[in-house]
Amino acid sequence: MAALSTLILLLCAAKDVMPSSPHWKPTWPSYRVPVILPQSTLNLDKPQFDAEARLEVVSPCGPACHKSSPLPTYEEVKNYLSYETLYANGSLTETEVGIYILSGGGDGSRGRSRTKRQIYGYDSRFSIFGKDFLLNYPFSTSVKLSTGCTGTLVAEKHVLTAAHCIHDGKSYVKGAQKLRVGFLKPKQKDGGKGSNITNSAMPEKMKFQWIRVKRTHVPKGWIKGNANDIGMDYDYALLELKKPHKRKFMKIGVSPPARHLPGGRIHFSGYDNDRPGNLVYRFCDVKDETYDLLYQQCDAQPGASGSGVYVRMWKRQNHKWERKIIGIFSGHQWVDMNGTPQDFNVAVRITPLKYAQICYWIKGNYLDCREG
Repeated sequence: MAALSTLILLLCAAKDVMPSSPHWKPTWPSYRVPVILPQSTLNLDKPQFDAEARLEVVSPCGPACHKSSPLPTYEEVKNYLSYETLYANGSLTETEVGIYILSGGGDGSRGRSRTKRQIYGYDSRFSIFGKDFLLNYPFSTSVKLSTGCTGTLVAEKHVLTAAHCIHDGKSYVKGAQKLRVGFLKPKQKDGGKGSNITNSAMPEKMKFQWIRVKRTHVPKGWIKGNANDIGMDYDYALLELKKPHKRKFMKIGVSPPARHLPGGRIHFSGYDNDRPGNLVYRFCDVKDETYDLLYQQCDAQPGASGSGVYVRMWKRQNHKWERKIIGIFSGHQWVDMNGTPQDFNVAVRITPLKYAQICYWIKGNYLDCREG
């Protein structure tokens, strides 16, 4: 078992292929991605759906706290990556997984009262108006969940979001059984002469069109943990829609080290609840990182939770620039930094193991998930 524990940690290491020439472009690395496959599935009792939806997660455990945590064993990792699946009819299953490595794979202090502030100095968020932006990529990949969070389109029928938007760590939230995903669309203009004449100085009014969710996957690492320890690392969930959304989506990718991100910067868009009806875009520098989390001070408010954190880098194999989601915006943390409270916003990184899991949830075939 000790050998397996070492192996599961080694398989997560990236194979760094980034060039060192003076004309270097920020390039997507190649990774050896493990294989995660279902082993057994057990039917569970129907959940009560009695938890209150939380639009943010707060934790006092900062970078030093997470870095000092003991490394998980192989059995613990398998347990964290096992998952529950919630269906639209209210039924619930738990699936245990196996983890495999294939050769030749693709290349504030704890006692401090919390404030609601998640804006750092000058508010650097941008509200996105008008269908010319909202209906175009990459902004069109952002969607709103009926529980109040944000999600991102990652496949023809799939949405990536934060687990705490669906489950509070102990129980599924109210509304999770009848979960819907909202897509911003222009409002239909009234009929009649001159109805197609608009004032270009005024942003076009938009509305949400909703699609029901067929099933939801949540990793057991979130359900078994909490925001103060291991759970924060697994604050992600995947939603499968009842029908295709017919929009361009953004692929997921393994999160490179922060020093390899273009300018050390990340981007995401979400439906912050202090700007109702607006899609809000922001970007900022990464301040610190652990293996599972990115710490940054992107301006954000509750409602942005679940937003896909993305970067744009050069895809050498395809000879083009490509955006990929490398994380999921989770929430706010007060951190005790040498006795001085400091606050961060936190995103969950898509590691090779998480990539393998989410990709399998989407595609159902590990052979399509070998390149991160």
